[in-house]
Amino acid sequence: MSGERIERVEERVAWLEHHVTQQDRVMLELAERLDRVTRELARLRERSAGGSVPGEAGGAEATDERPPHY
Repeated sequence: MSGERIERVEERVAWLEHHVTQQDRVMLELAERLDRVTRELARLRERSAGGSVPGEAGGAEATDERPPHY
């Protein structure tokens, strides 16, 4: 192999190593985000099973009230 060809191969390997490092970082961030979303979903399911809906003060009783514009 000529020196120029070896240099091109080395450049490609360096680029690929950098690319793999970036992908690893993104995969780690996505895994952490997925963990957070999974925990949040579990919390929301627990709240839903308990009868209260997030954002409503009275839970299930508040759904029977008429809105103020009636």
